[in-house]
Amino acid sequence: MARPCRCRKIKRFPDYWNFDAEEGKGELIVMSLDEYETIRLIDHEGSTQEECAESMGVSRTTVTAIYDSARSKLAKHMIEGNPLKIAGGSYQIVSDRKQEIERKGDNTMRIAITYEDENVGQHFGRTEYFKIYDVEEGKVVREQVVSTNGEGHGALAGVLKQLQADVLICGGIGVGARMALQEAGIDLLPGVIGRCDDVIRAYLNDALLYDPDASCHSHDHEEGHDCHHEGGCCH
Repeated sequence: MARPCRCRKIKRFPDYWNFDAEEGKGELIVMSLDEYETIRLIDHEGSTQEECAESMGVSRTTVTAIYDSARSKLAKHMIEGNPLKIAGGSYQIVSDRKQEIERKGDNTMRIAITYEDENVGQHFGRTEYFKIYDVEEGKVVREQVVSTNGEGHGALAGVLKQLQADVLICGGIGVGARMALQEAGIDLLPGVIGRCDDVIRAYLNDALLYDPDASCHSHDHEEGHDCHHEGGCCH
């Protein structure tokens, strides 16, 4: 009998998901999120394998196997030119968030809106707060403003995953953040402007105006996205 799947803890989604080598060729390489986490912790953060194992909630032997697989895929990408993408894996998002939010009920839809001075924040990657609305039978039954503690778009998508958000409403958003939200299973409605409370009422009345192609309007080229100036676990 196969051993049951054990989720590995990761602290954030990537900011970058797809990598093409110059004149790349060959079969697509898929690196799982837990493999990515070992590379992030050991090679980028400088953690030991013991520290990585503790962070991910698995044994040192398991981390070694995951890390070796990830390094092999990186080598194939760099040397043979195979395209590489990050997706899937057996993982759960964890973070050091201090502010908690009540778990939603089985019949609750949780909608998050980027929040800045009562209005929809226009730069997802700079979001310091989300306004969370819990909706049941077409009515808001609970709302709360929560602080984010992430850096970059992948971390913010992880925050939304932990908050059990079903939908994100925002202004501009980059490609990497879109992919992180897709991996997290969160529906996205970008290109929205206005007061958050007015926006949620429009959403509930099927009257929300949004632009599915909206991207970030920032001129700062924030980490993890491209700027265009245009209108459970065990996955």
